[in-house]
Amino acid sequence: MTIHTATWAQTAAYDISELMGKADIDLYGEGINLRKEAHDAFIEMKKAAYQDGISIEIVSSYRSFDRQLAIFERKYLQYTEDDGMEPLQAIDKIIEYSTIPGTSRHHWGTEIDIIDASKNTEGDVLVPTKFEEGGPFADLKVWMDEHAREYGFYLVYTNESKRRGFKYEPWHYSYAPLSVPMLEIFRKKNILQLLVEEDFVGSEFLTTGFIKTYIRDNILDINRVLL
Repeated sequence: MTIHTATWAQTAAYDISELMGKADIDLYGEGINLRKEAHDAFIEMKKAAYQDGISIEIVSSYRSFDRQLAIFERKYLQYTEDDGMEPLQAIDKIIEYSTIPGTSRHHWGTEIDIIDASKNTEGDVLVPTKFEEGGPFADLKVWMDEHAREYGFYLVYTNESKRRGFKYEPWHYSYAPLSVPMLEIFRKKNILQLLVEEDFVGSEFLTTGFIKTYIRDNILDINRVLL
């Protein structure tokens, strides 16, 4: 199975409510929860990896707006109340790895955070060092580097020194044939206005300047293949 870039042409119109995780979308696969096309491609990739001794397991895929909101607010309260950070300092800390609600690619049903379920490990699994040489998921990373694009999946937040925004996430892959046109539609919306209209814990500190930088660095400074 090979995915060609020609298939990335926009073939559907995506409503802003579904791009922000606020609409019910059809999701497929127990423990997979992806749009049909992404689900089918993932299954093919998982089967191929298994033949090579890699057991790809999704630890996070689709996330609703409310789910992302809960993650953001939990971290915000932890950093401000428990750790004594100033509001913007706390938000800067959050967006090292987590998104502002409504802007997560996980809202789209095209994104996967993965590990190798055949490897035993303790503590947090989504840690960059665990995907490096000598780590439990090193073989998974090597396999994905070699084969993921054959199934339409690409690393989103790459390990490039000049890339801004979210930190390197060797576990986060996107199904490009769907996510590329989705991002194209999303970036044409007035994201600044959409976020200004939201009301959640800490949202009053999201200034116009902050949001513009967030859009440039966190939403758009990603693997260039996905733009």
